[in-house]
Amino acid sequence: MVSQLLVKRFIKDSENIENEKVRNSYGFLGSIIGIVVNAILFGVKLAVGIVSGSISVTADAFNNLSDTTSSIITMLGFKLASKPADEEHPFGHGRIEYLSGLIVSFMVLLVGFEFVKSSYSRIINPTPVKFEIIPFILIVLSVFTKVWLSRFNKYIGKTINSSALQASSMDALGDVFTSSCVALSLLLSKWIAFPIDGYIGMLVSLFILYSGYSLIKDTLDPLLGTAPDSDLVEKITSSLLSYEYITGTHDLIIHNYGPNKFIATVHAEVPQDISIVKIHDVIDRAEKEISEKLNVVLVVHMDPINTNDEEVNYAKSEVESIITKYSMIKSLHDFRMVGEGDTKNLIFDIVVCYTQKLTDQFIEEIKSSLNKDIKNIHPHYNAIITIDRDFANN
Repeated sequence: MVSQLLVKRFIKDSENIENEKVRNSYGFLGSIIGIVVNAILFGVKLAVGIVSGSISVTADAFNNLSDTTSSIITMLGFKLASKPADEEHPFGHGRIEYLSGLIVSFMVLLVGFEFVKSSYSRIINPTPVKFEIIPFILIVLSVFTKVWLSRFNKYIGKTINSSALQASSMDALGDVFTSSCVALSLLLSKWIAFPIDGYIGMLVSLFILYSGYSLIKDTLDPLLGTAPDSDLVEKITSSLLSYEYITGTHDLIIHNYGPNKFIATVHAEVPQDISIVKIHDVIDRAEKEISEKLNVVLVVHMDPINTNDEEVNYAKSEVESIITKYSMIKSLHDFRMVGEGDTKNLIFDIVVCYTQKLTDQFIEEIKSSLNKDIKNIHPHYNAIITIDRDFANN
């Protein structure tokens, strides 16, 4: 409820999230709230840590300071990522948002390493921790504050599909765990002489390190190139198939140039006996309409296929039946028949699962096995097979 009220209060036209300015406003709001909340928590926890002499509280305080810096970097990332395309970057600067997340992730790791050393030193050379009720209450209140901040970042991140803000949500949720451990160490220090503060500090530090590792992985994945969202793949495919004359699609490749910035290429199968001009008009219209509808840049390559030859269609159905026996084969496409009389070449591509390694041995074995299965039905047919990857991994 509070999150929605903040959005309505500070973001104009908040429902129009496809608009880049509105999306950036969401990002700035999330970053500013993160800066304010984490800066306050840093000051409170640092004061508590100094008063109580607790290394775990101090570690948690500087973890909040790193979160403040993270929010600043995230805000700068949104600002720079919104820069328009230029001569050197024709597809825009959207990936800067991922780079800002990567910087934040390494900062989290650095904080974790520093407090591993500090916590180890406290275990080796323990010093007493003074329990006081007011600092303890302040730490407990910070836990509830972080719970809200995690939910707020999750709401903003999901609304605008921002991996940086969703990562901030997970980081805040992790802080709930670490702050709870810190509160526990303060409470137990009232009755236990054992140097539990150093061990809790070590636990907090290790959790910070794990959070940093997870954040690095999450921000590296889109930079390296991950499989596209299955929902987007389905929307592009189903939208194309809704157009007249387009009977199939394959070789869909989606490139990510930043959040909600996609360029997609796909092959569309069309009847070979239809006028090229007519098919071109259909493809051209599909590209424009789907690009606007799904907010992508779509490029369609048309593959003419024979759809009216009974012998070709029957042979294709037989081959489709054969490949169902092979669990690693997902589909076939670009099926053609070449030759005169009884001797024919069946030319087609097969798409294999992404988990299947395309070794030379596998390629030869699958081609030989398919040829053998086809010849068992039609001894005069010879299969010429190309093996494709499913880049959409859908």
